[in-house]
Amino acid sequence: MSDNDTTPLKPVDDRAQPLPNQSAAAEPAERDAPKAQSSATQSPATSDAETATAEAAPSAEGPQLTGRQRLVAGLWPPRFSRAQLIVALLLFVLGLGLAIQVRSTSDNSALRGARQEDLVRILDELDDRTARLEDEKQRLEDQRTELETSSDQAEEARKQTQEKERQLGILAGTVAAEGPGITLTIDDGAGAVESDMLLDAIQELRAAGAEAIQVNGARVVADSYFSGGDGDIEVDGKKITAPYRFKVIGKPQDLEPALNIPGGVVQSLEKEQATATVARSQKIVVDALRPVERPDYARSSSR
Repeated sequence: MSDNDTTPLKPVDDRAQPLPNQSAAAEPAERDAPKAQSSATQSPATSDAETATAEAAPSAEGPQLTGRQRLVAGLWPPRFSRAQLIVALLLFVLGLGLAIQVRSTSDNSALRGARQEDLVRILDELDDRTARLEDEKQRLEDQRTELETSSDQAEEARKQTQEKERQLGILAGTVAAEGPGITLTIDDGAGAVESDMLLDAIQELRAAGAEAIQVNGARVVADSYFSGGDGDIEVDGKKITAPYRFKVIGKPQDLEPALNIPGGVVQSLEKEQATATVARSQKIVVDALRPVERPDYARSSSR
């Protein structure tokens, strides 16, 4: 190009001119542009609303409860129906009945382990006691009849008074007595017999109907006491030593089984390495006496 060539230059337009084929595609894009801008403008607001709704949902329902809190809320306060109360009452009554049954069964456990011969012996002893009480009742009724029908009521009353005095003298130990009974001999070589064991023997004999008891020359009555131990035993302050010899007046058929029952006197003494021997006799003499003591304050009220 020469210097003389002064053809003016046209400024170049930076915007690209659309091609003929591109003009048709550009028009829909231009139409969709406002819509995209509109949706882009609206999407932040919609997102914020949804977030606020999600955050507000838990607050509307209240605080979330743990498993333990839901369990406590379901159990307390209790909600009982009438049927549930009736069932609970029936179960309580049933449990109470079972407890009473178990307790009564345990009370009879001592007899449950006894042999048949021992049970028969205990029943015979109970029958004998009942028979003795019936005999005493009949005797008293006969005395009343004699007093009511006797022509000489004063003489009959005197005889009965003397007989009653002799009976009371035997019980008080102020007069000697004789009759059928048993002899109980306890050998204590080891010195293990205590005073309470001898007292248990006295109690068993009295329960079996013993009317007079003597131990090694000491008369045993209602107010007698045993003390000491380890081979140094006293009866009413009088020392007695082994072997201990009991002379008992009563019905032998009742006295002997009372000592030989399971867990009774004989078995208890055998556990202490002592030997107990029971012998029946048709004549037992109880001749140890106690002095007659006059009461300090008590006086007869009969006139």
